[in-house]
Amino acid sequence: MMIATIHPSTLSGKMQAPASKSSMQRACAAALITKGEATIVNPGHSNDDQAALGVIQALGAAVKHISPHEIQVNSSSENTPVAVNCGESGLGIRMFAPLIALHATAVTINGEGSLLTRPMDFFDEVLPRLGVTVQSNKGRLPITLTGPLQPADIEIDGSLSSQFLTGLLMAYAAAGARNVSIRVTNLKSRPYIDLTLKVMEAFGLKTPVNNKYESFYFDNTPVAKKENKVTYTVEGDWSGGAFLLVAGAIAGAVEVKGLDPSSAQADKKILEALKDAGAGMEISGDRIRLYPQELKAFSFDATDCPDLFPPLVALAAYCTGTTSIKGVSRLAHKESNRGLTLQDEFGKMGLRIDLEEDVMQVHGGNGLKGAHVHSRHDHRIAMACATAALKAVGETVISDAEAINKSYPDFYDDIRGIGAAVEVRRIH
Repeated sequence: MMIATIHPSTLSGKMQAPASKSSMQRACAAALITKGEATIVNPGHSNDDQAALGVIQALGAAVKHISPHEIQVNSSSENTPVAVNCGESGLGIRMFAPLIALHATAVTINGEGSLLTRPMDFFDEVLPRLGVTVQSNKGRLPITLTGPLQPADIEIDGSLSSQFLTGLLMAYAAAGARNVSIRVTNLKSRPYIDLTLKVMEAFGLKTPVNNKYESFYFDNTPVAKKENKVTYTVEGDWSGGAFLLVAGAIAGAVEVKGLDPSSAQADKKILEALKDAGAGMEISGDRIRLYPQELKAFSFDATDCPDLFPPLVALAAYCTGTTSIKGVSRLAHKESNRGLTLQDEFGKMGLRIDLEEDVMQVHGGNGLKGAHVHSRHDHRIAMACATAALKAVGETVISDAEAINKSYPDFYDDIRGIGAAVEVRRIH
C-alpha cells in the first residue's frame, strides 16, 4: 500500500498534461479492427491503458514500443484467446466486449477490483439480439461471449453509460454493417460519443450517420479505402488535467500545456466551472494558465461529464457560498460510489456536502483542515483529496494513494514538479 502526505503548498511552474486514457483506449480498439499498421503517438501508460494494450495483444495484435513516445500496432493477424482481462477499466470492458463478440468461439472476459461489482446486464440483454451467446455471473464478471456478432437494427438504453454504445459502434464498423441503425434512448455523456466517432474516422473506419444522438445509421456506402498505415496522436487528458487546473486556481500560478480547447472530450467543461467560479485564467492555444483569485460558488451540470465531480468538489471547497452540481445519479457505478465517497472523505477535511437526489450541494469558503483520508481505491478521489490538501491547514495523509495508477500514475510527481510538498512511501 502507498501512503501520500500532502503539505500546504504554493505552486508555480509549467507542465505537460497527461495522455488521455479515453483517447488512448479508443485508439487501441480502432487499431485492432483497422487490420493494418498503426502508430500511436503520445501513448498513455496508466493501468487502464496497459489493460487495453493487453486485450488487443490477446486478440492477435502485435504491439511494439518504438520509443517512450510511440507505439506501433500491427493487427493484420488474428487470434481468438480463451480469456482476456480488462483490468479495472469500465471503458475497456464495455468497449471491447462487442469486439470480442465478433469471434465465433467462446471468449471469457475477466476484470479486477471494482470492475467485478459493476453491472453488466447490458450485455445479457443486448448482445443475444445480435446473435451472441452470453454467459455471465448474474450480470457481473466473468462473462463469456460466443459470436459472431451480427449487426442488426436495435434499440438500446444509454442512461447508464455511453461506453456500451462506443463498443457497438466499433463492432458494427468492424463487421461491415450496412443499412442498419442503433437507436438510443436517454444517452448520457454525448461528448464521449463524439470522441469515439472522431477516432473511428481517424483510423479510416466506417462511421455512421449521427441523427441527433437518437440513432446512428450505417448506410450502404462502402468505406473509402485508405492506406494500411495510420498515425494517431493521443490527446492530452482533460480528466486528469482538470485537477492540475483546479490546483492552479487555488494554490498558485500554473501553466498546463497539451489540453486542446476544441477537443471532443467531455471534461473540457472544467473551463466553464473555473470561469463561473471566478478563477484567474488565460488560454492561448493548448496552453492554459490558472492563478488564484477570490472564488465564488457556482452551478454546474455534470450529467454528461461525471468524472469532473471530484475536481469540482476540490474547487468548490474554496468557493465562498454553496455550489450546486447536478448529475449525482451518474456516480453510483464508478470505482467507488463517488457521491457518498466525496461526502465522507471531504467531510473528514471539514467540508459539508449534501446529496439531494440528483444534486450535490457543496458548502465552501470556510477553509479545509488536513486529515487522514482514504482513496477508497478510486483514482479520482485520491487526486481530489491531494488537490484540495494544497491549501488546507495542516498535512493531509492519503491511504491507498496508489489508486492514481489507474489513470494518471505520474500525478504526484507532476504536482511535486510545480512546487507541491508531497511525500510518498510504501508500507507493507
